[in-house]
Amino acid sequence: MSDAPINLLDFDPQGLTQYFASVGERPYRATQIVKWVHQQGVIELDAMTNLSRALRERLAAETVFRLPEIMTVQESDDGTLKWLLRVDNGNCIETVYIPEAERGTLCVSSQVGCAVNCSFCATAKQGFSRNLSTAEIIGQVWIAARHLGQNPKTHRHITNVVMMGMGEPLMNFERVVPAMRLMLDDSAYNLGRRRVTLSTAGMVPGMDRLREECPVSLAVSLHAPEDALRDVLVPLNRTYPLAELLAACKRYVADSPHDQITFEYVMLDGVNDSPAQARDLAKLLRGIPAKLNLIPFNPIEGADYSCSPQSRILEFRQILQKAGYVTTTRKTRGDDIDAACGQLVGKVLARAARHRKVHAEATALRAGA
Repeated sequence: MSDAPINLLDFDPQGLTQYFASVGERPYRATQIVKWVHQQGVIELDAMTNLSRALRERLAAETVFRLPEIMTVQESDDGTLKWLLRVDNGNCIETVYIPEAERGTLCVSSQVGCAVNCSFCATAKQGFSRNLSTAEIIGQVWIAARHLGQNPKTHRHITNVVMMGMGEPLMNFERVVPAMRLMLDDSAYNLGRRRVTLSTAGMVPGMDRLREECPVSLAVSLHAPEDALRDVLVPLNRTYPLAELLAACKRYVADSPHDQITFEYVMLDGVNDSPAQARDLAKLLRGIPAKLNLIPFNPIEGADYSCSPQSRILEFRQILQKAGYVTTTRKTRGDDIDAACGQLVGKVLARAARHRKVHAEATALRAGA
C-alpha cells in the first residue's frame, strides 16, 4: 500500500464526495473544496477558512494539491499564449490560450505525445510517453485561469475549453472525463457543455461511451473523404474506418437534435483539397448534423506536405457551403510561437532539456556562492 499523499486535484465532485465519505466527512465538504480550488484558485489549506482546523490538519497530512510546473509562458504577436508545463522529471506538455473578441479558448492536452500518429502532426513525431492524470489535465485550466485573472473586461478569460492539445483524449477516457466534469460543474469552472469540446481522431468505442457519460461537444479529425487516403493521414482509420466512424457520429447526436458534429479537415496541397474531394466530402456527411472547419496546414519538420493555396481553400469551402454545410476556415493563430494547430510540442523535449540544464546550473552556482 502506497503512503504517497492523495492529490485532491485528481477528483471530480463525485470523486471528492466519495473521498470525504471514506474519511467520515459530510458530502458538502466536496463542494467547499471545489469552490476554493477551482472557483477561487485557492490551494492553500490554511486559507480555506470554512474547513475546521482538525480537517485542515488531516488534509495537510494525507493530501496535496499538486499542479504541473510552469516552465515558460510565451505570448504571440496576436495575443495567443502558450505554456510549457512539466508534469514529471522527463515529460512536458503544452497548453494554448487563444483570445478573440467574444471568447477565450483554452486548448488542453490529454497525453504526453500521441499514439495515433497522424502523418501531418508535430505531436505525432514525438511519439507517445504516457497518459496525463486528471490533476495534470485540469491543472492546465487552473494555471491558465489564474494567469488570466478571469477578467471579462479584458476578454482574457476562459469561455471555452477544447480538448485538442497533445494526445487523443478518448485514449485517456478515465482521466479526461473527470477533468471535463470539473470544467462543467457550477461550483468549479461553470462552462456549458457546448463550451467544452473534445476532439477525437475517431475512437468509436470512446465516442459511444462519451455520449452516455459526458456528452460534451464533439469534433472529429476527418481530413479525407475516403478510406484509402484517410488510412495514410489518420492511421486509426484502419481500425475504425469511415463507415463505422460516421455511424458513431450519428449515434452521438441522435438524442440531441440541436447538436452538431464539427468535422476538422486539414488542407494539404494536392493531397485532399480538390473540388472532386470537396463534393465527395459533402456526400459522405449527408444525414449528419455537421459543420466543417477547414484548417490551413502548418508546416512541420519531417512532414512531406504543404498548405493548400488560399484560392483552393476558398473553392473547397464554397463547394461545401453550396451543399448546405456551415463551413469555416480556421484562422492561423500563434504560429510565431509554434502554437498553431498541429504544431504543439514540435520542439518541446529540446526546450525542456534546455530549461533543466539552466536550472541545474543556477542551482549549482547558488550552492557554490
